[in-house]
This record gives sequence, structure tokens and C-alpha cells, in this order.
Amino acid sequence: MNIDFTKGHGTGNDFVLVDDFDGILDLTEEQIQLICDRHFGIGADGLILVTRTENSEVAHLLHDEPNAEWFMDYRNADGSKAEMCGNGIRLFARYLTTRGLASIIGGSTLPIATRAGVKDLTSTSTGFAVDLGRWGVETEEYLVKADGIAVARPGLGLNLGNPHVVVALADQGELEALELNKAPRLEPQASKGANVEFVVLDDPLIKEGVASISMRVHERGVGETLSCGTGIAAAALAIRHWADNGQNFWRVRVPGGEVGVRMFPTEDGEHVAISGPAEIVYSGTFSL
Repeated sequence: MNIDFTKGHGTGNDFVLVDDFDGILDLTEEQIQLICDRHFGIGADGLILVTRTENSEVAHLLHDEPNAEWFMDYRNADGSKAEMCGNGIRLFARYLTTRGLASIIGGSTLPIATRAGVKDLTSTSTGFAVDLGRWGVETEEYLVKADGIAVARPGLGLNLGNPHVVVALADQGELEALELNKAPRLEPQASKGANVEFVVLDDPLIKEGVASISMRVHERGVGETLSCGTGIAAAALAIRHWADNGQNFWRVRVPGGEVGVRMFPTEDGEHVAISGPAEIVYSGTFSL
């Protein structure tokens, strides 16, 4: 079987996009693993199937948002399904608009269906911004063990449509010493797994009204990635929660670049949004 694909990334978090407009492409986890394999496949942190929402498992979302024509069917590199991907959805918007499948005109928004609900995207000077919606702090408290740090650290659980645990480190030396080729161990274990973010604060934290932090991440079902969009939002939210400073504008540096984070009030509660680049790299055909 030959599959036409497009490869792209958002701050180094890379994905393979495959058209499946009718929702009939039934790839196994093993096939997805092969596609994402960096030695024997195309190589990516995840696979995105481009599907019309009416033909998908989330067709019910059209009742509340009939303009959400497209569903981002996101799979981790291990083949497992995931609820959302903040970098992946920006690349999804780039793909749709580049191919003429959707448009963002003027100040309009592009609604995209995900397993975490409908997310609204807007275009920016550097790429796209996505409203990740409401978020929440989990009641569970975690201890996080990771290779490269000698002592377990407390972690804050957050839900951004997918699960995260954020850990604050003392300095850049600790951040660089982490060995994230193996998944961090959580006590207690997260029932659905979690993306784990390790964060270091700039000193001073806030300059000219914007707070700045650095982050590395181990993504559930993938491993360490150069960036994680929802993880970037979780990191900023966690530091704001601990600092209790009401800071709403953040700059988060990851190995793959820099992403902006903004928190803002809405009628249904506070939302968090991220903004950053999304680039298409190349297209081709892959033989399974």
C-alpha cells in the first residue's frame, strides 16, 4: 500500500499528515509506528489523519459547531490515539490553508474538531494561534522521578484536554542534565499516562510585562520531543499557579524554538492560548 503524505513541524515537534477525508483509512498501531520510525520510516513525533468531521468519531461536535468541517485525527508515534496536540493543530491549519481546504480571512477563526472538542485558530505574523479552551488543575499530587536528577520532585497535574504533570527545577544545569530517553516515573501513576514537563524560570521572571521560562518535555507515547504545544501552556499555567502572580503573558523556550502563551477570560471561564510557527517541509509517497 502506498500512502501520499506531507511532513511538517511546529518548533521542531514534527508530524506526518495523511489525507483520509472519508475516514476509511484503517492503519494499525504497527503501521503508524513504522511511518513514524526515524530509521525505517518517514520519521515523526506523530501522525495526523486529515478527515472530514462528518465522517469521524467526533461527528457529534458538528451539532454545536457546524463550521468545524475538519477533524484532526492525531496519533502518537507509538500508534495510540491522543486527544489533542497544540503544535500539531497549528500545522494542521497550515496544511488546510495551504491546500485551499480552508481559509482564515481577516480576523476570522478556523474551528477544528479534535478528541478534546473544537479548537479555534487564528493566523498571526509568525504562524497560528490556537485557543486551547478551559483548563484545570488536578487534585492528584505527584512525585516525579527522572534520570539525571537525584531526588524526586513534586509535580503539578493539569488537564488541557490531555494530561500533564509539570515539575519546577532549580536552574539550567538541572534542566540540561535530564535524561529523557526514558519516561519519568510518577507516584502515583497517572491512570491515562501524562506528558511530563520540566521547567526553569528566567531571572528575573518578568521583563516588560512578559514572563519567560525554559522547558523540556517527555511526551506520552512518543518520548522526548523538541516541543509540545499543550505542554508549553501547562508549564506556564503551573508556574503562574505556584507564583500566584496573575501573569497572563508568557514566552516559553523549548529546544525547537519559542512559543507564546496567553491566558484570558471568557464567558465560560478562563482560556489559555498558544501561538507560534508551523512549517510544511516536504511531501512524498511512502510504501507500507
